[in-house]
Amino acid sequence: MNTTQRTEQQRSADRRRRELLEAADRVVLRDGPQASMNAIAAEAGITKPILYRHFGDKGGLYAALAKRHTDALLDSLRAALDAPAARRERVESTLDTYLAAIEARPQVYRFLMHPAEGSTGGDQGFDVGKHSAPLLRRMGEELAQVIEERVDLGPGSQQLARVWGHGIVGMMHAAGDWWLGERPCSRSELVRSLADLLWGRLAAAGDRMGGPGF
Repeated sequence: MNTTQRTEQQRSADRRRRELLEAADRVVLRDGPQASMNAIAAEAGITKPILYRHFGDKGGLYAALAKRHTDALLDSLRAALDAPAARRERVESTLDTYLAAIEARPQVYRFLMHPAEGSTGGDQGFDVGKHSAPLLRRMGEELAQVIEERVDLGPGSQQLARVWGHGIVGMMHAAGDWWLGERPCSRSELVRSLADLLWGRLAAAGDRMGGPGF
């Protein structure tokens, strides 16, 4: 097989994988954590063994969906952090971006962050709970890198940036999960309250010399 044929086959496989992920997304939007391989295969018009051939197992499909949505969310968060605005505005915008994302697609959020409560038809759904921690870890590390690059935290800055990154992500996740379930206040009120909690130390820290600024 020549290089051109291999390249075309890879493109075809990548295209088919995207189509299957889009079918999976439609099922997740409908069923949330109850989304099953049976339902996804039916939505895609294929058999379950073909779905397994592309993703290996339920965990493989979950990981592909998680990466797809986490990549999109991280792109949005980076855009909010890079916006030409005062630091307080960017902090609030970043918090609001996260909350807006989970509010807009609550079924996707629940699929990614909450285990299925059981399903029928012999397919027990996705064991999502054990996979959510790596997603939060990835977001924490990404935010830690942003903080270290932009904020002067003095001695031990790398470790402190990681503490801040994971702490902020944990706060956003816990507060957002509670808020999405109970809706005790408006999104804007929650954003302001969380920003107030973060603001003291963030306001006092200077920008890192030579960095892009925060």
